[in-house]
Amino acid sequence: MKSGGANTLRNRGRVAVIASALMMTTALAPVMFATDATAQVAANGIDGQYAFDIPAQSLTSALAQFGVQTGLQVTVDGALARNVQASAVSGTMRADTALEALLRGTGLSYDITDDETVVIEAVNTGGAAQGEVLDPIRVEANGAEASGPDVAITESFVASRSRTASKTDTPILDDSSAVSVITQKEMETRNVQDIQQAVSYTAGVQAAEYGSDYRYDYVRIRGFGQTSLSSYRDGLPIRIYNFTNSRPEPYGLQQIDVLKGSTSSLFGLNGPGGLVNMTTKRPEDEAGGEVFTTFGENHLRGGGDVTGPVVEGSNWTYRLTGLWQDAERSQDYSQDDRLYIAPAFTYKPKAGTEVTLLTSYSERDSGLGYGYPIGIETSRDAFFGEPDFNNFDTEETNIGYALSHQITDKLEFRQNARYTHVDLTYETIYLNDSTPLGNRNAFAIYGELDRFGIDNQLQYDTAINDTFDSKTLMGIDFNRDRNREFRRDGTASAIDPYNPSYCGLSCITFTSSSDTEITQSTYGAYLQEQLTIADDWIATVGGRFDYVQSDTDTISSGTTAERDDHKFTSRLGLTYKATNEVSIYGNYSESFQPVYSGLASRPDGVKPQEGTQYEIGVKYQPETFDALFTAALFDLTQENVSQWNSSTSSYKQIGEINSRGLELEGKMSLDEQTNLTLAYTYLDAEIKDDITAANIGNSPANVPEHQASAWLDYTIPGRGWFGDLTLGGGMRYTGERARNDGNTETLGGYTLFDAAVIYAVTDDVSLSVNATNLTDREYVSSNTFGSRYYGDGRTVLATLKYSW
Repeated sequence: MKSGGANTLRNRGRVAVIASALMMTTALAPVMFATDATAQVAANGIDGQYAFDIPAQSLTSALAQFGVQTGLQVTVDGALARNVQASAVSGTMRADTALEALLRGTGLSYDITDDETVVIEAVNTGGAAQGEVLDPIRVEANGAEASGPDVAITESFVASRSRTASKTDTPILDDSSAVSVITQKEMETRNVQDIQQAVSYTAGVQAAEYGSDYRYDYVRIRGFGQTSLSSYRDGLPIRIYNFTNSRPEPYGLQQIDVLKGSTSSLFGLNGPGGLVNMTTKRPEDEAGGEVFTTFGENHLRGGGDVTGPVVEGSNWTYRLTGLWQDAERSQDYSQDDRLYIAPAFTYKPKAGTEVTLLTSYSERDSGLGYGYPIGIETSRDAFFGEPDFNNFDTEETNIGYALSHQITDKLEFRQNARYTHVDLTYETIYLNDSTPLGNRNAFAIYGELDRFGIDNQLQYDTAINDTFDSKTLMGIDFNRDRNREFRRDGTASAIDPYNPSYCGLSCITFTSSSDTEITQSTYGAYLQEQLTIADDWIATVGGRFDYVQSDTDTISSGTTAERDDHKFTSRLGLTYKATNEVSIYGNYSESFQPVYSGLASRPDGVKPQEGTQYEIGVKYQPETFDALFTAALFDLTQENVSQWNSSTSSYKQIGEINSRGLELEGKMSLDEQTNLTLAYTYLDAEIKDDITAANIGNSPANVPEHQASAWLDYTIPGRGWFGDLTLGGGMRYTGERARNDGNTETLGGYTLFDAAVIYAVTDDVSLSVNATNLTDREYVSSNTFGSRYYGDGRTVLATLKYSW
């Protein structure tokens, strides 16, 4: 129990007030700048020269970017621009030349009013009015390049831009860090059922460490477990405190970014390996949708996704995504039932201003998946609990928004916010690891989580002169999590694991309980500069200060533990554009991870776990076809690692782990018929310091030295009555790894195969069959806490889909 006294409370309150004031000041930035922005008239108007970078996209979005890049006010009747596509425009040219290029082939023209407003209007005569398409100035070679970071990529496995790596719209080729993107096209082709499946073909990522245990999405990045702190949705954290949390529904996502390495200079407290950022499906300007049904053994799912303008000519667009599932897992007495509904709305009142409301409700009724104690050799689908006390049920509600406002042609304000509420019912009976034939353990958690996060950003882009281009980002964010859990521990009568006979709730005896509330508030301020020098060099310098308040109230015993942490972290990066297709980069980055009050002890107090990383790499994105290839070498160290000391029954904070390695990754979408991904990871992980001296120099538990994966699908074009036929297959390899830090045992490597067959019955109807672990390989994914965890067996799912 910590007693900080009045001074501690005053200091904490002072920091909270200052941080809150800064946040409010930043949130009011659009108001403060609005007058100047409204009064501003482009210095050179429609005749001026400007540097344009407008990808091919809907005309509405293209005109908005034209207005932002010229400072001109643009107005258009929504009915005229609806469902009209604009070609890409790139390079330095007059504004009227660029605008004419955007409007070619659309049947539209423009006029200039006395106050320099550009008015888009219809052309009633001539070839343009009849839809004659003229040559654009330049069309991007790669389809993925035509999409901004917030636009779903539905025709390619390749993404060329990401907001995750730098919190700005930056080409992946230009960023000085390793980031992998799983597009909506890739997720749909592989029909991923959870986040683990989505990232399982990504270099540097180890997924599904606990196999059939499906309470959470277990992900390691560069050898470090990232499950607790490193999940993000729309740039806001989804942190797990103890047990209460809900798994994201992948059908509600349009993209997943995996940022590798230490990331605290932008995202605050985090693990050293990296993070996974999921982007929610957004409303689209063009109307479209789909409905589908998926079926398999003990598996039935139905859902749909529709989007478009609320009414014709409206500034409002909508999206409604829904899913229902009634399913069982392979293990006896397991279930995976889901209900997901996510309404979203986007409002674009004028060019350069946009707000998207993102809401969702998710209900999941599932079991747990179990480890098998050493000495028990039975079917991997055997069940040792009680069918009536085998629940991991969650109910999650989200409401949030994403706001962007172009204050001037150089200054933009963005704000993301979300409130989340989660209820958890977690009930289980399991075999005792040390005496599996004796009484079983009983365990229950009844949790409630309230989470609020907000991130305010100001971005200022300018050309200092002909040599230097600057992109400056300033941000202030706040996150608060309150997690209350009522816990019960006890026993249940013994069971014969080879011939189980269940006794129901009557054989469960609870012997202890606790009621705990964890509250954590984090305040962060960050600054980043991306300086482009002579178009060939890009220097990235960033720093962030975090202040973290953590309170643990054990209500059942009346004790309170308080902890305050603060840390400044930095990031330095340099990218050299050797050609338009090749970049070479290096970076230094840091991370910090606070430790709960009672988790570790040391004479000079508990320190945050700290990570430092050095990385160099090369990226290649050819202009002649749609692909991205990356290679990265890294050296990553985490210090102050907390470890359990069994001799004193307490945690000590003396650990240090180093992970060095190589990552190779390639993604290609060729000639609209072929998609290919390749990934290889080499990890040399080593324990540098440990409470057990004999462990020093060993490999950390469950970190493989080698991992590899490959996916290939090819579409055979249809002829006559025969539709397109897509055949796909994948391989995932995980090498040998140590079972424990002592390296006394080794877990064998394994290779899994996946497959997909997709047949286009008509232009609108498709039938697909996806299989994971096609050969039904039996393998041990990990062996920890005295138990073996088996990976999932073969799963085959068929999906019938109608799209429009």
